[in-house]
Amino acid sequence: MWLVRPALPGDVNQILAIAGTVDSETARLSSTLPRQREALAEKIQHSQASLAGTASSDSQPPRILFVLEDTATGRIHGTAGVDARAGNGQPFYNYRRDALIHASHELGISSRVDVLYPSHGLTDHTLLCSFSITPELRNTDAFELLSRARILFIAGHRDWFTHRVAVEIQGVQLADGSVPFWDSLGRHFFNMDFDTADQHSGLLSKTFIAELMPPNPVYVTLLSESAQAALGQPHELTVPNLELLQREGFQAGCYLDIFDGGPVLEARTDALHTLVISQPKALHGAIESEVESVVEDGGDLCLIAAGEGAGFRCTLAKAAGTLEGTLKVPVKVWEVLEKTAGDQVRVAPC
Repeated sequence: MWLVRPALPGDVNQILAIAGTVDSETARLSSTLPRQREALAEKIQHSQASLAGTASSDSQPPRILFVLEDTATGRIHGTAGVDARAGNGQPFYNYRRDALIHASHELGISSRVDVLYPSHGLTDHTLLCSFSITPELRNTDAFELLSRARILFIAGHRDWFTHRVAVEIQGVQLADGSVPFWDSLGRHFFNMDFDTADQHSGLLSKTFIAELMPPNPVYVTLLSESAQAALGQPHELTVPNLELLQREGFQAGCYLDIFDGGPVLEARTDALHTLVISQPKALHGAIESEVESVVEDGGDLCLIAAGEGAGFRCTLAKAAGTLEGTLKVPVKVWEVLEKTAGDQVRVAPC
């Protein structure tokens, strides 16, 4: 079975492999996951402290990192994160796309020019981040589980998170590894390639951007044609994730990723599809053979989450309701969720 659970210190080696260091196709996707062992270990430690309730101050808001585990093998196949406050106590930078109208009354000429303004308007929004999955699981139920499990976590810990949620989608990267938006703009001020700048962001924070990027508006017409075409466009490998998020209710706004010009999606937290359709249920107690037959014959595939804080677990399984309002699932699901008959879970249809 597939299981989404909080990351543990012992997961470091497997997460490092997923973070773009083994598979060449995976390496084309950037991530806020650090690729250095010490930094990743610190991220997991902060996640554990957040789940324990000891990292909830303004300077250290909760940041949770989850992993996707194959329970049959113990192997980790993906990661997904959620930051309670984007920026984590510091400004969270993006570009805000807007327009200026240049006009001359004497000449009777008026023209609209797109402009990018450095902005930290999304600071302190809840942020979905650190999504990474092994290539063979793209476009599978496990892919959907990994992404949506975070929303079930938010639903069960609603007071940890804000009323707005955002997610950055990686922008266009060409087959040769070049990033048109970065090469046309960022490289001139940072004197480093895209991968290096991206790793600085994951390892440190985006505050160094404010120190190096010009505070002035950037006229889009001054960028290269390939950079202009890339604005607001997703990396081809992120399209499945983009489409899944759009089904959740996320929409592209006026913000763009400050590194690659990719779209930044926004949504109202309480309107997220998974959160809205999820319901708390109690696990039904019955003879295992009876439950197995009922679920297999008439059950629906659902996301089922249980537990609070470090005890959070989420899996995919067939489930069936009862007239009493309880939820019938196979006993193996109880075991994966570390729950038993009568315990509360939260269920959302696939």
